[in-house]
Amino acid sequence: MAIASEMLLSAQSGRAGERDVVDFTELLSRAYALGDMIKRSDLTDHYVYWKRQVEQDEEAGRLSRRLLLAKEKYAECERFGRFHPDYHEALNQVYAAQAELDGLDSVRRFKAAEQSLDELFHEISFLVARSVSESVKVPDLDPNARGGGCGSGGSCSCGSGGCG
Repeated sequence: MAIASEMLLSAQSGRAGERDVVDFTELLSRAYALGDMIKRSDLTDHYVYWKRQVEQDEEAGRLSRRLLLAKEKYAECERFGRFHPDYHEALNQVYAAQAELDGLDSVRRFKAAEQSLDELFHEISFLVARSVSESVKVPDLDPNARGGGCGSGGSCSCGSGGCG
């Protein structure tokens, strides 16, 4: 969270620790300043570089098209469920094409750069949310996470007593 904290501190003006009343124009100005800092960051440069590398990688393009065709075939089979005679074969083709695409150096590096930028955005969201209140919810980076909010069966801090 060090990078996000540093960016937020740089984007802030005024006295630390005081809860100044900030008008909407000032808030937007600070948000734009933070956005500009993110755009000029090494993380963003790294992300843009590797995105271009993937776009220019002929093998990545070929494998992306192969993956898209495999996903289309799987979607056809999925309409009938696992009882479709080609369901498992189609699913295995999707996994194989994805694994081959993920094996390319340019794709691996692009995904790593994308993950770093995602983590930065999450850190910033977390810091902004916590500066408002401890109970403001911030989405988890884990796409497989379960629970954690109102109505999901997880716990939350909304205080309504109706969670969980």
